[in-house]
Amino acid sequence: MSDATIWQGIEQHRIALAAPLLIARGAKGMLACGYINPATCDKTGEACAIVTGVKCFDDMLQAKVIAVSEAAAKLGVRPGAPGKEALNVFR
Repeated sequence: MSDATIWQGIEQHRIALAAPLLIARGAKGMLACGYINPATCDKTGEACAIVTGVKCFDDMLQAKVIAVSEAAAKLGVRPGAPGKEALNVFR
């Protein structure tokens, strides 16, 4: 899937803070910046993958996943994978 079409069907949420809070949400889970805590997602059963050092949604595609919730791990998302791969799983 090309970067131009990867965003189809994905909700994008951006909150302007000192560093932007970014969440890209698909039907099965979310790719988010470091403001989101995977341990909290574990408590609620949410699938999430975390990337850091991102300023915009396109940065999230290339950034490496640094942490995942238990639900994301069950879907096959692993730390070290590019954000683009996690987002495809969460689609």
